[in-house]
Amino acid sequence: MIRRGIVLAALTCAMAAAAQAGEAGKVIFVAGSAQVLDQPAAEGKPVQEGEMLQTGADGFLYVKTIDNGLFILRPNTKARIVTYQVDERHPENTRIKLELISGVARSKSGDAVKRARQNFRFNTPVAAIGVRGTDFTVFTDQSTSRVSVISGGVVVTGFGDACRPEGSGPCEGVFSRELSAAQRGKMLQIRRGAQAPTVLSGDSVLPGQQAAPAGAPQASVAPVGSGSVTTVEQTVEARKNEQLAGNIAAQNPTTPVGPGTPTPGGSGGDNPDTSMPPPVVAVPEPVKQSGILWGRWVRVNGLPADFNLTLERAKHQLVAVNGNFAVFRTAGQEYVSPERGGIGFKLADSEAYIVTDYGSVTNETAATLSNGKLNVDFGSKTFATSFDASTRKEAFSFTGAGVVARDGTLYGDRANGRLNFVNVQGLLTNDKGGGAAYVFDGKIDELRSINGAASWTPIKN
Repeated sequence: MIRRGIVLAALTCAMAAAAQAGEAGKVIFVAGSAQVLDQPAAEGKPVQEGEMLQTGADGFLYVKTIDNGLFILRPNTKARIVTYQVDERHPENTRIKLELISGVARSKSGDAVKRARQNFRFNTPVAAIGVRGTDFTVFTDQSTSRVSVISGGVVVTGFGDACRPEGSGPCEGVFSRELSAAQRGKMLQIRRGAQAPTVLSGDSVLPGQQAAPAGAPQASVAPVGSGSVTTVEQTVEARKNEQLAGNIAAQNPTTPVGPGTPTPGGSGGDNPDTSMPPPVVAVPEPVKQSGILWGRWVRVNGLPADFNLTLERAKHQLVAVNGNFAVFRTAGQEYVSPERGGIGFKLADSEAYIVTDYGSVTNETAATLSNGKLNVDFGSKTFATSFDASTRKEAFSFTGAGVVARDGTLYGDRANGRLNFVNVQGLLTNDKGGGAAYVFDGKIDELRSINGAASWTPIKN
């Protein structure tokens, strides 16, 4: 009876796990040997969360995800779509996680990923990869991973105490490294046990790059560690593109596909670039991110204001007003703070005044900010900041701290009479590569205080 009870309990757990697993996508192309959960892969076959995907020496497998993204496996590759939970109404609840166990795979972000990049994770045996709305290729074995970017950008972090394989979303911290498509010919490499990735140069070591005229045997570049490229692999790449063209023509009869039809990234039908297939879905325009407007809203020492506070309040969300300065959140996709990791910022721009209050008369002296630091810890949902402020005659040092809300708003701790501690109110943004801004005030002594605003740009490791 005990053994039977254990078996029944195990079956119940297995059935519950199966019931919770959802459809992650569908197979849209197969060539050579390819399997989904130990069964031969077939076009139109659904791919469920957690199912093992595998290709043989001549195999290619293309999965269109439920949010119109692509997950592509090249020969001799094993991978899984661990989680693909999409919440269209509340993107902050979306959870997406891919895992490349070995081989070469390409991930092209779908709609849900672009709206919730902070909840996307691509794992290899040695590293976590996050995206900036991206199309990228990864090679990995059990000791080394290499990442190249086709469009957008990625952030790569080696596994360690601050970044665990079981986590979700990107790991962002002092050991993270970013790579964008603008860095042509570059790739990031991370080895097991390394604290941070390194940047490598040279197209000859980029993973999964293949190009040749359709229908002809092609020369291919093998990723390091993957072995030599076989004749079968060279010819199947040509068959893959011919079959994909037919599939696209069948799905979109009004779209001409055939000789002479330009291929994205290529020069036309006579010599197209077939390193990647033609698009199988329309790629939406990048989602505009909410941004930051900050500055001085009153005239000071004869200097005109930066903007009219009343007019800007009619157009943007007012986050804070402090003395002479204000900060707004502009319209766009709402910022959602990651659940873990951190990011450091350096001072980008600022304006501040030392205010001396003589009772009946107030004097405002311009101050210059320097040595600025802003560090955000998403795990503890806190931030800390510091800077120096100097006039022609004096210099002062200030610090501040507070909490970070889910929407990226910065709420500073109150100074409560502490000297040289600033009250901070501001926000974070993903717009234009990311940034922050805040307004502040703080007490210097019984007569003097400081009031100002500052903007911040991420520190690129």
